[in-house]
Amino acid sequence: MTWASCESAWKLWKSGSPSSRPASAPPESLAALLPEVAALEAAKGERFEAALQREIARRLRRLADGVIAYREHPVHRTLANPLAVWSEGNTRLLDYGATHRAARTRSARAVLVVPSLINRWEVLDLTLEKSLLRAMASEGLRPYLVDWGTPDADERRFDLTAYVARLERAAAFLARRARRAPAVMGYCMGGTLAVALAARQPRRVAGLALLATPWDFHADRTGHAFLLTAGPMLAEMADRIGELPVDVLQTLFWSLDPWLAVKKFGRFLGMDPQSQAAREFVLLEDWLNGGAPLAGPTARECLIGWYGDNLPGRGQWKVGGRRIVPRRVNVPALVMIPSGDRIVPPLSAAALAEPGRGFDTVARHDLPLGHIGMVVSGRARELCWTPLFGWLGAIPAKRRS
Repeated sequence: MTWASCESAWKLWKSGSPSSRPASAPPESLAALLPEVAALEAAKGERFEAALQREIARRLRRLADGVIAYREHPVHRTLANPLAVWSEGNTRLLDYGATHRAARTRSARAVLVVPSLINRWEVLDLTLEKSLLRAMASEGLRPYLVDWGTPDADERRFDLTAYVARLERAAAFLARRARRAPAVMGYCMGGTLAVALAARQPRRVAGLALLATPWDFHADRTGHAFLLTAGPMLAEMADRIGELPVDVLQTLFWSLDPWLAVKKFGRFLGMDPQSQAAREFVLLEDWLNGGAPLAGPTARECLIGWYGDNLPGRGQWKVGGRRIVPRRVNVPALVMIPSGDRIVPPLSAAALAEPGRGFDTVARHDLPLGHIGMVVSGRARELCWTPLFGWLGAIPAKRRS
């Protein structure tokens, strides 16, 4: 019996008629129990609060210890980047085909690889064993990676149209170099930009592979409360300072799962520092913490136009005055959707494969991995890379016009 139930019973005894009172105990004995029950509940509450405070402190200490261990770990990414074959402003095109003999043949299909503007591309080339780009080259494809770099003074004024226009010029260069239209692979936000490229320049795109690509931003807004609430304020900040800083972008990612840092650094603390798992954790964390700021006009379009107004999902997103509507794009597409994605909800990406709304010629591939796991996890090669390479290699040739 709790304090509340005892107190209610006592009031019933005092105020009710004899026929309405419980017959189990006289009011005098019940009244005598009330102080004792109250004292027990107070003690229990104090014990619970103290235990809760101890557990919170323990987790925070473990988080701090994990962060310190990460910062002191000596490993760094040591892979040498391939040479750039094209550049414009701070954007470069890196020829990953040069990393493997199989990709250096005249018949090797060129693949324009488009990463996000926010997180850098290194997650696609983390280590020799965990490199989607080098594995692609070993399969006889010739990947050319778009390295967006860090926005300079001019690029801080870029909107999404300016970035897509730069992507178009990179694709035009690649078509001339390869003597035929390349396939295009977009990852995360890079996939959204790649859709715009294919819509505006379909003859320069032989096929479009989209990995964890957001499109319908209102299909599932679980965990986006902070982003939606703070979006207008952050857009105004980007307007005033010319960019959305990396620290602010990290806060947005953190808001999707506030306890993630506690959990992942706690796991890291339990690893052998010399293990492969610990080294890969550090490299991945370095990548997550090493993003680039987002140009001010681009940040506004993403925060307000994409997340706020869902312009792509509604078929109202315009690039250079042209609406980007996937079902009108005459390019074969592969849409790869990781079911455990917490950054790009699966329902958001699935819109690109939805009948009557997504691409007309489309293959959908669902895989039981996460947003990052689809490119670096132990099962990424089997579940993501192998079907991706097979699809890219089977695209019919399209000569450049």
